[in-house]
Order: sequence, then C-alpha cells, then structure tokens
Amino acid sequence: MRIPFEQMTERFRSVLIKNGFPPERAGLCASLFAEASRDGVYSHGLNRFPLFIDFIRKGYVQPGAEPELLERIGIVERWDGRSGPGNLNAHFSMGRAVELAQEHGIGCVAIRNTNHWMRAGSYGWQAAEAGCVGICWTNTIPNMPPWGSKDNKLGNNPVVIAVPREEGPVVLDIAMSQFSYGKMSIHAKSGEPLPVDGGFDRDGHATRDAAAIMETRRAMPIGFWKGSALSFVLDLVVTMLSGGNSSMDMGKLGAERNLSQLFLAIDTRKLPDQSALRDKINEMIEDLHQATPDEGGGKARYPGEETLRVRERNMRDGIPVDEAMWQRVLELDA
Repeated sequence: MRIPFEQMTERFRSVLIKNGFPPERAGLCASLFAEASRDGVYSHGLNRFPLFIDFIRKGYVQPGAEPELLERIGIVERWDGRSGPGNLNAHFSMGRAVELAQEHGIGCVAIRNTNHWMRAGSYGWQAAEAGCVGICWTNTIPNMPPWGSKDNKLGNNPVVIAVPREEGPVVLDIAMSQFSYGKMSIHAKSGEPLPVDGGFDRDGHATRDAAAIMETRRAMPIGFWKGSALSFVLDLVVTMLSGGNSSMDMGKLGAERNLSQLFLAIDTRKLPDQSALRDKINEMIEDLHQATPDEGGGKARYPGEETLRVRERNMRDGIPVDEAMWQRVLELDA
C-alpha cells in the first residue's frame, strides 16, 4: 500500500490540530514526520506518529510550547525546550545554529527539556541545504548496556554529521547501538533476521533475532567497547553544554522526555577556494564509488546517497506504508 506524500502530510496535520497544535506548527511538524517516511526512515515517520500522539495526550509533549533562550556565551546558546514537540524544537535549534554560523562562521545551540526529535537526519539535511556542515546529537533514555555489563546505563544517543554538496548532501545518521530500536521493531514484526548481530538474548548470546533483543533490551554498541565509550562521552558533553538531563536522569524519570540535544553548524560558504573544495569532495566520492565490490556484490555508497533514490521513488510512486499503522492514523483523525 502506497500513500502520496501530500496526503500523508495533510493527514498528520489534521490529527495534530485536533490534538492542540496551532495550524502553522502543525504544518511543519506534519512535514517532518512525512519527510522521514518519504526518505525511507519509516520507523521514525508514520510508524512513530501514533506514539507521538500518545505522548501528547499523556502531557509529556506540549504542542504550543516554544523554546526559550537561557544564556548566550559567544557563539554558544543555551535554550529550554519547555517540553515542546521534539522535532519542532530540533528544527528551531539547528536553524538558530545556522543563523549563528552565517554571522560568525560557526554556531552552537544546546537545548534541554525537549523531546524525541524523531528522524535525526532531518537536521543534518537542514544544515547542509543551508550550506553548512551540520553536527548534532541527542541523549536518550538508558537503552543500552555499557560494554561488559548487563544493565542499561547508556543511551544509544544518535549522532548526525552532514556535509553540504550541490549534487546531494552527505548525511551520516547513526545511533550508538548497532541498530536503532525503531529498526529492530520493524524486523521483530516481520520476523526477518538482522543482517548482523544486534544485541543479546536472555542467555547472553549475541543474536540477529530482533524480537529477542527487544525482549532483553540489551542492544549491542557499535564497535563494541568503542561505541559504549562514545555513547557515554556524547552524553557527558550534551548534558554539560545544555545544563539539562543526562541519560541517567531520564532513567530515573522512567520515560524518554525532558532530554538534552546539541546542534553545531559551520558555514562552509565563508571558506576560501569554493571551486577547489567542491572538486575535491566530488573526487573523494568518485574514488569511493570505484571500490571493488565485495563477494556479495555490494557497492560502496556515501552516507545519504540511497536517501536520494528512495525519496525520488516514493515521491513518484507514493510512500509504502504498513496498512495497520496507516489505519491507526486514520482512526486518530476520526
């Protein structure tokens, strides 16, 4: 089943307005959700939308709350998200970081008391389309054990690094777990095994069974101990710069809300030798593409390359949806 992008966006917008969003904010929030599904990140688009509405109804997300400036320290700003919609707060924060970068060359915005930002890559694309290198990350509720332990003490703390490019930005969007929980939920539902081990089952064995990992909540860090350490350091930095909650604090809250995020932008248009830089980036990508395929017939791709293909196909043919999930959204709008 495929749904046109415009129809999906309008349906989301209608549901959001019915749940207390002002029309303009509903439009942007709906677009961010629909764009995630349009670009193939179904776990954080349509599939996440009913949970987002549930968080609104529980009072975790305040539809009309807008960020408030707390401190300004040179090119660094601290904001309070005031429990507003996570994707709107994140879009605002990256936009503000870009504004600072356009003025000073670099900008940094840290925000606390915000909510899940949905598709992390959205804000990398936002920065790159404004001509900036964009770097951002968030902490999360503890959902990953430190390497060598069983207890979930770390967040999988997604991080995004984006590089602007006329032919299409390079956008890295990864969690510190081998697979995000959204991705694992899709595999658990379909029964399809993960392509590589993604966590541990109840006996402590590494497994590709997403359902078993969802049961134990023991996701595997990327790079084993390296991903574990990186997750912890990302949490330390974002907690320090925002003055907000850590993953440890959210574990005590018992829900993924009032979290902390960081947004960096560097205006590449202020750099000299624009033509030479553009040629060098394209040369690097061409060199990557020339890598010999592996035994499975794979192909080297830069981060974000497949997104452009998926976007074009889904805009042309409609966005593939899980029919049961689409029906849930229709019921929300009834």
